[in-house]
Amino acid sequence: MNCRNFILSTIVAAAGMAPVSGHALTLRECSLEATPAAPSEIVSERSGQTYLTLSADGKNVVRCDYKTGRQEAVVMSTANLRDCDVKSWDGFILSPNEKLMLLYTDVEPVYRHSFKASYYVYDIARNNIKKLSENGLQEIPSFSPDSRMVAFVRDNNIYVAKLDYGTEVAVTKDGKRNEIINGVPDWVYQEEFGMLSSLAWSPDNSILAFLKWDESAVKMYDMPLYRSSCDEKPEYKYYPGSFSYKYPVAGEVNSKVKVISYDVETRALKEMNVPLDYDGYVNKIEFGKTPERLMVNTLNRNQNEMKLYAVNPRSAMAKLIYTDKSTTWIDPDLTLMTRYYDSFFIVASERDGFRHLYKYSNAGSLMKQVTKGDWEVTDFYGYDPATMRYYYQSTQTGALNRVVASVDAKGVSTILSPKEGTSSAQFNASFTYYVQNFSDVNTPDTYSLFTSKGKEVREIEANREYADRFRNVPEKTFFTMTSAGETLNGYMIKPAGFNESQKYPVIMYQYSGPCSQLVKNKWSIDWLDYAATQGYLVVCVDGRGTGFRGKKFASVVYKNLGKYETEDQIAAARYVASLPYVDASKIGIFGWSFGGYETLMAMTAPGNPYAAGIAVAPVTDWRLYDSVYTERFMLTPQQNSVGYDASSTLGRIKNLKGNLLIVSGTADDNVHIANTFEFVSEATSQNKILDMMVYPNKNHFINGCETRLALYTKLLDYFNRNLKK
Repeated sequence: MNCRNFILSTIVAAAGMAPVSGHALTLRECSLEATPAAPSEIVSERSGQTYLTLSADGKNVVRCDYKTGRQEAVVMSTANLRDCDVKSWDGFILSPNEKLMLLYTDVEPVYRHSFKASYYVYDIARNNIKKLSENGLQEIPSFSPDSRMVAFVRDNNIYVAKLDYGTEVAVTKDGKRNEIINGVPDWVYQEEFGMLSSLAWSPDNSILAFLKWDESAVKMYDMPLYRSSCDEKPEYKYYPGSFSYKYPVAGEVNSKVKVISYDVETRALKEMNVPLDYDGYVNKIEFGKTPERLMVNTLNRNQNEMKLYAVNPRSAMAKLIYTDKSTTWIDPDLTLMTRYYDSFFIVASERDGFRHLYKYSNAGSLMKQVTKGDWEVTDFYGYDPATMRYYYQSTQTGALNRVVASVDAKGVSTILSPKEGTSSAQFNASFTYYVQNFSDVNTPDTYSLFTSKGKEVREIEANREYADRFRNVPEKTFFTMTSAGETLNGYMIKPAGFNESQKYPVIMYQYSGPCSQLVKNKWSIDWLDYAATQGYLVVCVDGRGTGFRGKKFASVVYKNLGKYETEDQIAAARYVASLPYVDASKIGIFGWSFGGYETLMAMTAPGNPYAAGIAVAPVTDWRLYDSVYTERFMLTPQQNSVGYDASSTLGRIKNLKGNLLIVSGTADDNVHIANTFEFVSEATSQNKILDMMVYPNKNHFINGCETRLALYTKLLDYFNRNLKK
């Protein structure tokens, strides 16, 4: 049996719906059913010749051959499990010795990016399975390097399960919701650093290191919860409930973080002497290749100085081995590219104006700059000691594209995926193969297996039926324009049946946030593609401050969010208005999150050219948003009160012109609905009329129970009423 039948996910579509070539697209298809088929997650085995994957129905874990794609064995069959009534699994984690796996089910979301679940330890050779713990759901389980222990978190405390003995040891006992968190990062670390776990095992299994957050001084945020017909909560039928959590806003108190080591044998806990600025951050911990080197990344609160320490977990002493500084900000994503090897480590830095890789000795001496050029490294896949090559993703063929590339010991770079578009890679353990995902604006995602030299071995999924189904989607074309002397990238989707002699209404779509990118050579479909089939010209322009064009281009917005972004969006609208096939009186603007904020900034700019605007989940005043994200670009309100005043939408409402719709979810834990209420309240006090749509119990994504379709229907209807009549 070919593993292709196991690893391919199906397109999210109505049961029994067959692809229809050349049919008229619906809003449902473009908003809810537009995800191409993709391989399920694969886990490379150490040999590099085979991988494990979970079947689409969650019932089997199978071993497949990389080169041929053929199934070699069923490693775990749910039907053959003894004393286990689980019918299917949500995922698995393979142990380092490849003899065990953690299977999990009963997933419960915690925040937007984290979850807890019921984990089971499965012995592959013995076909034995048992619960990791009998005492409640677990979070972030982590095997020790020898696979004999699993560390995990439950109810804010850390435990170690000793698998040989079937015992469970409490590492911490002081965990308490909204006060002390052990192991699992607090909300703002998860949201803005992308950090979901802080558990780190030493290579010799003797030490478990972790972070402890004290958020007791951080102010509480209470979100009301209602009964709602979607995900009904009957306990709130007559009186609302609430969800309370700690949310530090700009300039207010953050959690206090400590680095702790736990001695597995003595069970002793020790705090590491890591120098931290007041309210500083520890955004990554990881052991190097020896148990004496616990590598700790820190950021000062202003996030313009990053330090890397080598900490001895037994003496608790820290040695500074690397520092990176910026006149604006250090992007925390740089830390994600750090890798440790036997005698050196790799870091990413923007010190020369572009994001590149650097090689340092373990003592902290710069050995070489690994990548160079007026382009950016966007992902680091790793180093192969057998060939002495570094593998990475970059913008070497232009900011709109992504290529998979390698560079050898002499600094010679080779592009492995020369085709223009977006390529990404997942390498096997031995760096002999990689699975490539490729797409461009007019080609859906395709997956193929390549050798590490860039030679295609086999096709995994070409999404031909999907491509045929969506072949009537209007084509995207790229263009450039200038604003304040800067060249900006944009794309345009012309209406179905486009005729240059006609005048079309326009929807300007943007996000505009620092280091973001919407204009890229990559496949995507959403409600705006459907809008183009309904007679709209859709235009998107990435203004100054957006990403992947060098540090200087991004940094112009520092301490002054909203100023240059708004100038560029209005310049883009005026450029579009000058086109002969555009009705200049019918231009709308739309954005979500930061894009919602920018929509409000543009709609409240004096003399703006918009007839209508829609802001979904918008920030309205940066004093209301979280500390980590906001202060990275604005510093604190105490340090930059002038910048905060200028960047607030609330003081600009007197200039509001055009029809405006604001949309929010009442349970948005990221951008609180208080932002919307502040704007509406201020607009009301100035007798400014606007429209508002609120979705009960919905978070920042505003989805579930057909909600996303209802939202897009609302957005399109609003533009129809204000741009087509």
